[in-house]
Amino acid sequence: MNTMQVLAVVTGMLKTAALVSAPLLIAGFLAGLVLSLLQVATSIQDITFTFVPKIIAVGLVFFIAFNWIARTLVDFAVRTISSLPSVAP
Repeated sequence: MNTMQVLAVVTGMLKTAALVSAPLLIAGFLAGLVLSLLQVATSIQDITFTFVPKIIAVGLVFFIAFNWIARTLVDFAVRTISSLPSVAP
């Protein structure tokens, strides 16, 4: 396995990780942003007020996007494993 092949696998891995984690991170960010604005408007400073809704939002997005996440990860694994015979000595 030469350097270019390793670089291609690592690049694909990082792109897949970013693609799969993006919906969850965006959901957490948006939930945090909305809750922060709500905290500023109401002067509620309870830690569970931000923590629990963020967990619920990320869990809901994970539940909705699980099929796509699993399919993306399986496609990456299949591509990576199927490319192994071409790099074997």
